[in-house]
Amino acid sequence: MPILINKQTKVLVQGITGNEGEKAAKAMLDYGTNVVGGVRPGKGGEEVLGKPVFNTVAEAVEQFPDITTTAIYVPPFAAKAAILEDIDAGIPQINTIIERVPIRDTAYCLASAREKNIQIIGPSSLGYISPGIGRIGVVGGPKAQADEIFTPGSIGIISRSGGMTNEVSWQVRKAGLGQSTAVHVGGDLLMGTTYADLLKLFEKDEQTKAVIIFGEHGGSYEFEIVDLIKNKEYTKPLAIYIGGKFASTLPEGMNIGHAGAIVERGKGAVEKSQALSEVGVMIADRYEDLVELIKPYS
Repeated sequence: MPILINKQTKVLVQGITGNEGEKAAKAMLDYGTNVVGGVRPGKGGEEVLGKPVFNTVAEAVEQFPDITTTAIYVPPFAAKAAILEDIDAGIPQINTIIERVPIRDTAYCLASAREKNIQIIGPSSLGYISPGIGRIGVVGGPKAQADEIFTPGSIGIISRSGGMTNEVSWQVRKAGLGQSTAVHVGGDLLMGTTYADLLKLFEKDEQTKAVIIFGEHGGSYEFEIVDLIKNKEYTKPLAIYIGGKFASTLPEGMNIGHAGAIVERGKGAVEKSQALSEVGVMIADRYEDLVELIKPYS
């Protein structure tokens, strides 16, 4: 049984009339995901890819009350309003690909979602995929490419990088293994759904035997994993690669990568690796080593 998505998932695409929104809707439909419609203010009554367009999320929910997920493809200035529309409508899961969302807006939306027990994956998340079941967003690219990368299996994938979600999954595929669910959590400073949140879900998932994480030197979310393992809330094999060990050699203040690459003092790649290793997490020196570390447990 996969996490986050199943055959009953019903998806609404906000911004479906734009190029990126239509592209995402097509990617999901091609992979067998049930996209029921889309939203674009002022475009209500139109169709995209044979699916109805609504002026508001509330109108869409009135016609399709069992929508489980929204995928948001709107400009950054419209992100907060789009997310709050979903929260007000009570849609349980929100995936947002939007980058450069003001951090104050992100923090407000995440707090609002938590109050109603609504899950946000993102911001800046390309989405997630359970091979053979469905996908949200454009992770994996066109269906032909996604079919080459992903195949059903027992390895869970979590990545801060969209490109590395595909690359690590491909490494798993080349090794003769498959993925249960692969999730791009997004590269922003604030994560709607964290490593720890997903590990709790993978812990309960019978299909998942082990998990791989592609992390980075920024942020402090890896330390939540340490606490999770200490509290025995996650017990399965876990291998992690933390990018950016070289960052400590760069001049102070140098900008590298996205907002999620900001490093707190004493919480860089080296410190994370040490803390994780102490609770039994397998640490890869190169991302290519992740599969070899996890393979015996698949």
